[in-house]
Amino acid sequence: MSDSKGTDAGKAPAKTTKYDAVIVGAGFAGMYMLHKLRGMGLNAHVFEAGSDVGGTWFWNRYPGARVDIESQEYSFSFSKDLEEEWQWTERYAPQGELLDYANHIADRFDLRRDISFNTRVESARYDDQSGLWRIMTDQGETIEARYCVMATGCLSAAKTPDIPGAGNFKGETLSTATWPDDTDLTGKRVGIIGTGSSGIQTITTIAPQVEELYVFQRTPNYSVPAHNRPLDPSVREDWLANREDYRQQQRESGIGIVALEAGEDLALEQSEEDRQREFERRWAKGGFCVGAPYADTGVDPAANKLLADFVAGKIRGIVKDPHTADLLIPKTYPFGTKRLVVDTGYFEVYNQDNVHLIDLNETPIETITETGLRTSERDYEFDTLIYAIGFDAMTGALDRIDIRGRDGLKLKDKWAAGPLTYLGLTVSGFPNMFMITGPGSPSVLSNMIVSIEQHVDWIADCIHDMGERQLTVVEATPEAEAEWVAHVNEIADTTLYPQANSWYLGANVPGKPRVFMPYVGGVGVYREVCDEVAANGYKGFTLSRAPAEAS
Repeated sequence: MSDSKGTDAGKAPAKTTKYDAVIVGAGFAGMYMLHKLRGMGLNAHVFEAGSDVGGTWFWNRYPGARVDIESQEYSFSFSKDLEEEWQWTERYAPQGELLDYANHIADRFDLRRDISFNTRVESARYDDQSGLWRIMTDQGETIEARYCVMATGCLSAAKTPDIPGAGNFKGETLSTATWPDDTDLTGKRVGIIGTGSSGIQTITTIAPQVEELYVFQRTPNYSVPAHNRPLDPSVREDWLANREDYRQQQRESGIGIVALEAGEDLALEQSEEDRQREFERRWAKGGFCVGAPYADTGVDPAANKLLADFVAGKIRGIVKDPHTADLLIPKTYPFGTKRLVVDTGYFEVYNQDNVHLIDLNETPIETITETGLRTSERDYEFDTLIYAIGFDAMTGALDRIDIRGRDGLKLKDKWAAGPLTYLGLTVSGFPNMFMITGPGSPSVLSNMIVSIEQHVDWIADCIHDMGERQLTVVEATPEAEAEWVAHVNEIADTTLYPQANSWYLGANVPGKPRVFMPYVGGVGVYREVCDEVAANGYKGFTLSRAPAEAS
């Protein structure tokens, strides 16, 4: 195997380089995968399109970008020393601090020497005879590897505006997905399209700075208070003192968050007084726990409405103008069936005289103009236009790579009607290719760090077990894949999730198949399934040697 150093654009060798494993993406998933495989003695290498590590937290630099899981829980557990030496400063860490954490990990474990930055993987093709993946990059490199691990991220393929006249605007155009470092919006007239998580965080942050802010909203979002604050030292002390217990609770939980305090009682069996008391307690605590007071709010429309009505009442109590408040209250989908947003003063900004909410259902956008945009009602002019329109989630980053499995089968073609996977880890017809937090796993419905660790550990164990048995090819069977996809859909259909046109279903991307992509069964249940598959000799997989090695 050739020795490799971290390389930048223009410095890649022209010859074919060989590794045991290639990892695509240097976010938290890719970094931990590299660390794990190196610890097993494998020659692994990461290719990253960005200029440094961090993934989501490298790219997402928009104003107010912040994690929506409490910092202490949104961190790696694989190293006790790492946990003890790193100190978070806020209850919900901001983007800059999360990027510092990623850089600290890269430095501490000396990861950069095995990462090629500014290098985008353009294609990955499996060779049936040799059992190797041939990977091509935009730097002209050709790489061969036994294993190909896609750590491309679930929210990394930014959508492009599909609005008429999108290229017409002559002013400053920004996107929350590609925010520049040197932008100052102070005193400017700003229009922003989109009120998802990135839009809400941006709106909340820039509202006090700009002269006028026009918020163009198609679908209102449920948002709950973060009650963010400097992290109390006692929180860290408690976490370190009880870390093993807390980490085990994460691994066995529904979404990998201890602070969720998932309720086990049924809302419909409680008195109104008791329900209100519990709703208020959780609202005062803040964060995702607001959405999990009872076991039936995610599956029973009547129970869900009780919680939705409570949150609607909170919005009406915050926003002074009744019409604006009404526009900010979702009415077309159940509470929590779209990604719940955790905010710091979002609804309060609509009490500012310089903030204007425009309902695109009442007055749709007709076109972007040279000076702003035109709705069916009037023209709006501003200095800066911001697109906060989200991502082609879960499958988008993989679709943008030309991935071909056995007999030249394109992954994009196989997934034409929606993603097909076994455990969200592998795809039938694509041997030795793994996905970290892929569709069909808890993924975006969980604490991503918890799910990343579980996936990386499982992949590493699989590769290790293959080596112990002197086998070189692992591939999901079509039957196991079909059964798993059916199970994922069956579980999703027992919940209220499919009732929302969310990015969980790909509904935010025109033409994308409507398939509920993440696994709703829970982090703990999913872990048990994966462990059982491995314990039963990798049930649902075919293990073999490549034809070129079989003789």
